Amino acid sequence: MATKIKRLSSRKVETIGPGFHADGGSLYLRVRESGSRAWVFRYTLKGKVREIGLGATKARNLTDARKLAEAMRKAVADKEDPAIIVHGEKEDDDTIITFESCAKGLIDSKRSGWRNAKHAQQWNNTLRDYAFPFIGKKHPADITLIDIKEILLPLWGVKTETASRLRQRIEAVFDWANVHKWRTGENPARWRGGLDKVLPAPNKVHTVQHFKAAPYDQVPAIIKSLRGKKSISAYCLQFLILTAARSSEVRGARWCEIDLSERVWIIPPERMKANKLHRIPLSNEAAKVLKSAPRIEGQELVFPGARGGLLSDVAVSKALRLVHSGVTVHGFRSSFRDWAAEQTSFPAAVCELALAHVNKDKVEAAYQRSDLFDRRRELMEIWSRYTGGKSNLTSLRNSA
Repeated sequence: MATKIKRLSSRKVETIGPGFHADGGSLYLRVRESGSRAWVFRYTLKGKVREIGLGATKARNLTDARKLAEAMRKAVADKEDPAIIVHGEKEDDDTIITFESCAKGLIDSKRSGWRNAKHAQQWNNTLRDYAFPFIGKKHPADITLIDIKEILLPLWGVKTETASRLRQRIEAVFDWANVHKWRTGENPARWRGGLDKVLPAPNKVHTVQHFKAAPYDQVPAIIKSLRGKKSISAYCLQFLILTAARSSEVRGARWCEIDLSERVWIIPPERMKANKLHRIPLSNEAAKVLKSAPRIEGQELVFPGARGGLLSDVAVSKALRLVHSGVTVHGFRSSFRDWAAEQTSFPAAVCELALAHVNKDKVEAAYQRSDLFDRRRELMEIWSRYTGGKSNLTSLRNSA
C-alpha cells in the first residue's frame, strides 16, 4: 500500500496545535508549546531513526519543504546521505535521536547529583540489559505502550523488584525526551493510569526479602575466625561488624576521616545514605583492627582493593563465606540491633543513631539535636567486648 503524502495544508501548517505532524513521505512538522514551527525529515538508516531539521516554516513554506523532502527521499533510495542536500555535509552520528541516546543524555545530566557513582552504572546496566534490546534504536516518539509491555511482562512475575526499577527508569527517560521535545503525549511507562491497568502492583507479586543476618550469638565465633585471616577484606569485615556501619561506608573509609588518638571516625555527608555527617565512636577493638591492617604509603583508602581502588562488596562477601555461610554482610547491622535490643538496656534512640538511622518522627527529631555520641561510645565498647567473647550476657544488661 502506497504511503499517503501531502496530508497537511498551508492553513494547517499555520494553525495546527503542538505535536509532531506527518505530511507523508518522511516529512514532518514539529510544533512546540512555545508556538515555534519547524520542518523535520525523518528516515531510517541501518536500523537507526535519524532526524534532519529543514528549518522553520517562516523560512521555508510547505511547497519548498515538500520539494526538499522529495530530493532527500531520492538520496535515501540511492543510498546517499540526505543531510548533504540540506547542510552540504554528512550527518553526524551524535545527532541521531534514539531511546538509547536519550537515556545516555538523562544519565549524564543526573550524574553530578548522585552521591554514589555506582548509580549511573546501575541505571545504564538495567536499561542496557532489559530495554535497549527492544527499544534502544527506536526514536522515543515511535515507542508505544505495547513496546513497554513487551519489555516488562516477562520480568514482572519473576524479577519484580528489577522490573519495577526498570519501569521507573524508562519512564524517566521518556520524561527527559519530552522536555527536549523528542516526543509528546502520554508517557507509555507511566504507572498510575497507565501500566497499573495491565500489571499487578509490585507488592502484590513480590515479598520483600530482608538481608539474612547471623544470630548475634554467632558473631563472636565469626570475629574469632576473621582474626586468623590477614586479607584486606577480612580486616574490612571485622571493622564493619565492630562499627555496625554499612558496607559502602566501610569500603569507602579514608584515613583522613579517622582520628585514632580521639578514637572517632567521621564520615562526610556525601558518603552517607541520609546525606548527613555521621560520627562513629571507635571501640578499642575497632582501633586495633585499623592498627593491624596494612597501610600503603600514598593510599588514602583504609581498605583498598587489589588494584588500589575501592574494595568490592564481592570481596567482602567472599571473606564472610570463608568463615560462615548462609548470611550476608549487610545482615550484621541487624545482628547488632537485635543484640542491643535484647541484651542491653540502652534506649532505642541510642541504638538507632548507632546505625545512622534517620528519625522518621519529625516532631521527636526536631527536639533531639544531640547525636548521643558518649552513650554510643559506651554501647559500641560493650558490643566490642561481646563480639570478642569478653563479657557474658548478664553483665551486658547490667552495664547499660
